[in-house]
Parts: sequence; structure tokens; C-alpha cells
Amino acid sequence: MRELVKRYFDHGLSRRGFARKLAQLGFTAAAAEAVLENLDAADNASSRADAASSIAEGSGGDLVVAQAKAAGVEYVFTNPGSFEVGFFDALLDTPGMQLIMGLHEGIVISLADGYHRVSLKPAFVNLHVIAGTAQAAGQLYNASRDGSALVLTAGLNDNQAWSDESILAPRPGYDQKDVNRQFTKISWDARQGEALPTMLRRAFKTATAPPGGPVYLAMAHYALEARNLRAEILPAQRFLFNARSRPDAAAVEETARLLMEAKRPALIAGDEVWKSGAQPELIALSERLGLPVFSERSSYRNIPSYHPHSVGGFSLESPWIKNGCDLLMFIGARDMGGKLPPRSPEMPAGARIVRLGLDLASMSRNYATDLALVADVKSGLKDLMAAVESLATKERLGNIGATRSGALRAYTTTQRARMEDAIKRNSGHSPIEADEIGAVLGRTIDKDAIVVSENLTGKYGMFRFGYREDEQMYLSNTGLGLGWGIGAATGAKLAAPDRQVICTIGDGSVMYSASGFWTQARYAIPVLTVVYNNKNYQTVRHAYHGYRGKMAASGKYVGMYLGDPDLDFVKLGESQGVKGEKVSAPSELEPALRRGINATRDGKPYIVEVATARYGGGAESTWHEGFHLAARRKRRV
Repeated sequence: MRELVKRYFDHGLSRRGFARKLAQLGFTAAAAEAVLENLDAADNASSRADAASSIAEGSGGDLVVAQAKAAGVEYVFTNPGSFEVGFFDALLDTPGMQLIMGLHEGIVISLADGYHRVSLKPAFVNLHVIAGTAQAAGQLYNASRDGSALVLTAGLNDNQAWSDESILAPRPGYDQKDVNRQFTKISWDARQGEALPTMLRRAFKTATAPPGGPVYLAMAHYALEARNLRAEILPAQRFLFNARSRPDAAAVEETARLLMEAKRPALIAGDEVWKSGAQPELIALSERLGLPVFSERSSYRNIPSYHPHSVGGFSLESPWIKNGCDLLMFIGARDMGGKLPPRSPEMPAGARIVRLGLDLASMSRNYATDLALVADVKSGLKDLMAAVESLATKERLGNIGATRSGALRAYTTTQRARMEDAIKRNSGHSPIEADEIGAVLGRTIDKDAIVVSENLTGKYGMFRFGYREDEQMYLSNTGLGLGWGIGAATGAKLAAPDRQVICTIGDGSVMYSASGFWTQARYAIPVLTVVYNNKNYQTVRHAYHGYRGKMAASGKYVGMYLGDPDLDFVKLGESQGVKGEKVSAPSELEPALRRGINATRDGKPYIVEVATARYGGGAESTWHEGFHLAARRKRRV
């Protein structure tokens, strides 16, 4: 035990690895978690006691690099440019900080985003002045919607120093930070080299403070290049904090009573559950009181997908809700609300609404709240469970949980049987149905693989998603701005090099981010990418067809068909150093996946392109706009 603790403190053993060793010694999951919490508290206290500031000297770039390293940065995600020369010159001989380059700023952001979502550490980015900042916007939108803690820096060609119309500078009368203001928690300009460490610490603090989110710091190139500067550098322990705030005790007790006395209560779990590590507490509460757990649209699977109390996405059309719901508790989840005012409320009529979490801005954004528990989700659930246990006998709690759970398990068992029947019906076809691809992929990959999805019409019912060692991790985004998947999967692998990472992605999405294959090859980042090639923007076509207009009536869907010419993703990958193969028949799928897995075990990224069947309204349509410019020429030029 002593040796294990030493290895953990020396960072020779990850948190996950330490828990695995304790399990081998006979510790339960709860006991292992308790040991880890005590060790982390001791480690943090020791680190704070030993933490001391230092003085850095050199260029403005030297000061930035010194402070970034002290903040714990291990990867610098970037597409470099000439106005950041002061930063990159300082980075050249700095050990322990690895540059990871993307060939477009969109890829750079998704690399950092995937790294953060798996590691839950702040990710550090450097962009190229105004143009690179603007080009990052699509993926920055995804990161901002999901509260990803990204610290974005960029060079600044200052349009307020002399000329207001310099090359690669903001347009006259505008600031560079204005470009992405809506996608960040806050944005700053920095013009004094000595102030750069302070402003960078402020950026890290703001990005990581709950609820997290991207921040942006534009640094004037003359500040980065200035020499003979001095500034204080602080270690992360002295400006980054991870306090677990607790809810009001009276509100906790009232919530416990409501959950026990309600006839048909339900929980809605959001991503604050994952980010606070509160999955064990959520499951314990659900099982103790027999509570169904719905999911909002989220980046993670906040309750294991195979858990009998997991009832999928929330909808008033869910049979569990249609039969009556008198209490709805949001746990780290955002409020309901769609793109237009709904014809009817999106909440169960007459239901009491309770919310637990730290994101106050999302609470009651559209719908009322009867009781709010403002707290870290993990701490809040622990207190709520203690209150439940204190308010009733074990016998009463057992009766409440058993009665509710029995009906709930019958419902989820029926739902799973229907899904398995659908998979059977849709297997053995060519092109391969998404149901079969998902089933084969789910059973072929590692039991603890990380599955990064940018595939809205993929099927994931047969995956065993969860948070434990023997469960696969699901990772996606809720912004739905295309071009996220390949970079995010690459960043996820950097965050968890000892776990298998699978990227499942649609053909349309690949073309927004295909240059990410180059990054995988350059740095030997072994990700298995499974491309669902159905020659279609299928999600958009579903929306077009659902409109029931001229496109649905004619079978002609504007801009949806991606054939003629056909895209070749294997050749696309090979042009950047990533090998792969195509699959067109069901019998070929599992062997191809296994060859891809073997390649990643050898340290090489790999692509499996699967000829995938379209489904839904208009699936048979291959119509596309007829236009042939060459035939319209008057001269053969």
C-alpha cells in the first residue's frame, strides 16, 4: 500500500490505475474513492504549503511560457504564425511542453477541446492573430456551449499603435477580442510584456471557474518580443482552486422529502455530473429511491447506458413521463428550451421542479424553479443521500425503492428488447445499416475504449457506456458545429494515451476536419477512425423531409447528396500518412476493425471507411443539382 501511495504522489500511477490496484487488493469502489479523496486532499495541502513563486526573466514570450508551464500546461495546441515569434522562440528550449500542430485553426480548437473533455484539465491554445482567431470560431462555438476550459492566446498586430489598417490586424475601429466575444467567458487584449503572466493567470482562473468555458487573450507582438523583462511566476496551486461548495441544508432536507413523497419523480442528468465525478452518487440516489434517470442533450453519458434506471433522452412523449410525473429534478443539467416558443410546455404539467448545480445562468432560463440547490453536484448528491437516509427507516426506503424500481426495470427491459430486435432486422444488408455497424463496433472495441462521436445518425445502443474501468466512455458535443470529431478524438488520445480511442464520424463531418489526419500521423497519435460513408448530409435531409414541402414531395433534396464524384476517405488519409481500408459487406466489417485496432496497438492511426445505408425520409434519393461549367464555355480554356 505504501508503495502504491508513493507511486501515486510521484505521478507514476494515474488515478484510474491506483483505483484498479486497490480493487486487486480487495477494496470496494466506494472504499477506493474514499482513499483517493483523502490522498488528493493531502497532496493538495502539501502542494500549497510547498508552492513558491519565482521570478522569470527574458522576453515577453519567455514570461508567457514560464507562466503556462507553472500552470501545468503539457501541450500547446497551435497553428503558428510570424506575429507570435516571441512566444515560439521561448517555447523552443522549454522541456515538458509539447507543441501539437493542427493545419487549420478549427482543428486546433477541437484538439484542445477533446484533450480537456477527457482530462478535465484546462487546455492551452495559441492562434495566429486576427485571421486565425476568426477561423477558429466554428469549433470555439462548440467549446463555449459545453463549457470547455480552454485558454486561447493569439498574437496581436495592434491597430491602435500607429496604422489602423495593418496586415493581419483588426479592421479599423475594431478590437481583435471583439471577434469571438460571444464564444468566450471573457476576452482581453494585452500590450505590456511585464503584465503577460498576470493576465495569463487570470485567463486560466476564469476558464476553470465553474461553470467553465473558453477565454481569450490577444498579446501584442511587440509585448511578446520585448526583451529584458522580469515578472513573478506563480504555481497553479496559488491561483487555481477546486472547491466543492455544498448546498443549503434546509433546501437539501426539503428535496429529500419531495423525492420520497412524490408519486412519480424523475431525474434529468447533465454534464455537471461527469465533470464533478458524481456518477456514483447519482446511481446511489437513483437506486435507493427507484428513480428513473433521463439525459439532456449532453457531451457525456452521465449514467451508464446499460443501467436499468437509464431511460434515455427526456421528452414529454416518453411513456414514463406520459403516465404522469409530479417531480422533476435537474442534476447539473440545463433548462429545457428549443428554437421556437413551443405550442405546449416542455415540462410535465403540474410537476414540481428542483435544480442542483453551479451553473446559475442555466437555471430557470425558460421554465420556473420551485427549489434550487446551488452546489457542486457531487457534494450536493452526497448531502442529499445523507438527508434521505436520515428521514426514513431502512425498511421504508427499501419499500419505496423496490416499488418504483420494479416498474422502471420492466420498462427499460422492454425498450432494450425492441432495440435488439431492430438490430436483428437491420443486419446482413449491403450497404451496411447503422444498427449493424454500431452493434459490431460496440462488441469489437476495448471494454474501456473512449468513443468520440460526430455522427448524429449513428446507432449506439449496444455500447456499454459509463464511467467505470470496465465501461466505454462516450464523448460528443452539443453545439453540433461540424468539424469537431477528428481533432477531438486526437486530443482525447493525448489526454488518455493508455486507452483505446475510436472516432465514429459521418462522411460530411470528415470533410470539415480531414487535415486532422496529418496531426495524427505527425505525432504518432493512434486513433481508429470509422467513417460512416452514406454519401449524404443525413441529419439535414431528415429536417428537409420533415418540413413536408417541395423537396419531400419531389424527392429532390437541395445540397444533400455527396456522391458524383464519390469521396475516397482512405486515399484522403493516405495522402497525409494514415493508412486504412474500405468495407462494403457486413462480413468484412469486424475483420477490418480488428486490423485497425492492431494498427493502433502498433502506434499508428488507421481509417475504416464503411459503405453505410441511408435511412429515413428521402433515403433513396441521389438527386443533386445539375451544373456543368465546362459544357458552357465558349472557348476551350
